[in-house]
Amino acid sequence: GVMKRDSFKEYEVLLGQLGEWKAGLEERWPEVRRRAAPTARRIMLQVLKYSAALVLPFFVLVGGSVFLYGNYGVPTWPALLSGVLLTTLILLVYAAWIARKLTGTTRVSRRVAKVTLAVVVAYSLYALIYLSSFNVKDTGIRSYYRSLHPLLRVAVSTFILVDSDLIITDMKREPHDYAKMGLPVSINSMHYAQEDGYVHAIDLRTIGRGRLRNWLVAGYFRAMGFRTLRHVGTADHLHVSLPPPS
Repeated sequence: GVMKRDSFKEYEVLLGQLGEWKAGLEERWPEVRRRAAPTARRIMLQVLKYSAALVLPFFVLVGGSVFLYGNYGVPTWPALLSGVLLTTLILLVYAAWIARKLTGTTRVSRRVAKVTLAVVVAYSLYALIYLSSFNVKDTGIRSYYRSLHPLLRVAVSTFILVDSDLIITDMKREPHDYAKMGLPVSINSMHYAQEDGYVHAIDLRTIGRGRLRNWLVAGYFRAMGFRTLRHVGTADHLHVSLPPPS
């Protein structure tokens, strides 16, 4: 009986301590919230800052090239080369920032500069040449990949990095293809090879991908300087095209 009374007293003491702790927390809760809010904001700002830093090189590579091509009439390959050089410059700025954090100096060696340029060039070549069979409706479409305008190729490959389920449903067409699909023949289709020899349009699957996902895809291509149009031909899809230089 003594053991039970002792256990009951310990239990009462524990409840009393918990009550005091709860009362103290309730009293200090506004102060805790005031201190936590700036911390949460700082964390959010850090996440946004580093996310923007991660996205910026890809934005400059694709969007910068398209901007020079579309707004200043810079030919395709010089525009892409300019995007490559600007992207390399941004990455070197990052390297200088890291070097300053580690060594206290912002100096970046020539070797690092050469490696950085090589990485950007290698990525661009990969984007220009390779397209996975998982990202096309059928292998026949994949065979036309290199006929697609280089800036569109780099843009598509870059988005596939974050959306590996992206599906291209159409690229190159001929006038008789419209008749096969039961559609009126389009005279000025961007799916035809243009004066520069490249196809300037692709169609992307939208069915079964969700409204938000399709909105993000369209937003990405518009942000990069392409035109987008959601419409129905043989099926609902997103039409993405590279307008000619203005």
